[in-house]
Amino acid sequence: MACRALQTDKCHPGLPPTPSAHEAMRRRVDPGQVTPPCPSPHPGAPCCQGPRPLWNLLLWTLLSCGLGGSAQGPGEWTPWRSWSRCSSSCGRGLSVRSRRCIWFPEEEPCWGDSHEYRLCQLPDCPPGAVPFRDLQCALYNGRPVLGTQEAYRWVPFYGAPNQCDLNCLAEGHAFYHTFGRVLDGTPCSPGTRGLCVAGRCLSAGCDGLLGSDAREDHCGRCGGANDSCLFVQRVFRDAGTFAGYWNVTVIPEGARHIRAAHRSRNHLALMRGDGRYVLNGNWAVSPPGTYEVAGTRVVYTRAAGPEETLHAAGPTSQDLLLQVLLQEPNPGIEFEFWLPRELYGPFQARAQALGWSPRQPQPREVEPQAPESPMAPAAPAAGPPRPLTPAPDPCPPCPDSRGRAHRLLHYCGSDFVFRAQVLGRLRQAQETRYEVRVQLVYKNRSPLRALEYVWAPGRCPCPPLALHREYLLAVQRLVSPDGTQDRLLLPHAGYARPWSPAEDSRVRLAARRCPV
Repeated sequence: MACRALQTDKCHPGLPPTPSAHEAMRRRVDPGQVTPPCPSPHPGAPCCQGPRPLWNLLLWTLLSCGLGGSAQGPGEWTPWRSWSRCSSSCGRGLSVRSRRCIWFPEEEPCWGDSHEYRLCQLPDCPPGAVPFRDLQCALYNGRPVLGTQEAYRWVPFYGAPNQCDLNCLAEGHAFYHTFGRVLDGTPCSPGTRGLCVAGRCLSAGCDGLLGSDAREDHCGRCGGANDSCLFVQRVFRDAGTFAGYWNVTVIPEGARHIRAAHRSRNHLALMRGDGRYVLNGNWAVSPPGTYEVAGTRVVYTRAAGPEETLHAAGPTSQDLLLQVLLQEPNPGIEFEFWLPRELYGPFQARAQALGWSPRQPQPREVEPQAPESPMAPAAPAAGPPRPLTPAPDPCPPCPDSRGRAHRLLHYCGSDFVFRAQVLGRLRQAQETRYEVRVQLVYKNRSPLRALEYVWAPGRCPCPPLALHREYLLAVQRLVSPDGTQDRLLLPHAGYARPWSPAEDSRVRLAARRCPV
């Protein structure tokens, strides 16, 4: 298939066209440029075309011949040029880079932007430095405007509709004038993070590009999906037996988005790893405010009512210890933070060493038994022996829940999948509670402790779990509306299989089949 004609060179009538790109590329010439010989048959006639860059011929040849002689889709971008120097010599500014679109009239223009802007952060400007917008307004000092010969001195005016226009107020007068747009890189207004670009106020995403919508997830990853960290959320309910300081939890190094709150006359206390208090230590109440500690800022608020909160963005650069100074019974202290997955194991060990209460702080219970009384009447004399008959099973058989489809359904729809050993069981009127030891976690939406309670509906749960056996469980998290109960629920006819190497292989295969 012949290449389509890209361009016809006609220096004057009668001259043949310039040799094609294919012919020029076949000649051995200087690699930096191609100079076709003069096609004029007349002696002494000037050559009709000068040097043409080789990369341009290559690109045109690919576009013309590689497309088979017909337009397909949009044009092609050239590579990005280098980033420009920062628009400011101190403080915040922007850099820009550009690219060109090469396209033919019958094609669509290139998709995307021809310019990209990124934030550049330089050392802070020295005290007394003139702001960038003030400098731009000062350029018009002493110049007549508005069709008069009167000159004015101009200062920035921030009350106009478009904050990226150069709106300047005449000093000593009650009017302002707009001198077009501000220069790119001008702050939109004092105290904001946005910069003006081409007349628009843009903020930088976490990738540093102005106008980008990239944001950090809770794990601190730009554009992430919160899959590299775990969400720790608990309620500390220990009542305490004396007034004083009680350990609530360790806030480990690397924690982000930290929050703690309670409603009582008690006070939250925060201690560094070296034992020095940051807040409310040594029986002294600290004022509300912002405190610098562990590489982050902790905002401590105390409302007019009995309510206290701690907030910190993190990440923390060292361990912190959260305590409570008890003055009255503890109604519950809520705390939460996000923690990298690899740091959760060490955190769990330190938290348990502090006496961190289990998810449902209830003592281990045993099946109720009838008390024996020395005053009980004597049993009647035994009659003739009767044949023993097995007692009827009060629980009906469970429905069949085997098969790959059932496994995929429960694995993909569950919040937790883990291997655990059953340590205890308590049957109640409407539910059964199992105490389990977690041994291997396959999937979890929030952290799990070594000892957990798993709840199942009814006195006859399906499937039933036998004491001291190991199972692979797929359970859901159930939090009550008032936040007082945080349970692991094994649904009726859910997924609970005796653990075996074969079951381990099946569940790992199911993990790859679940939609993301």
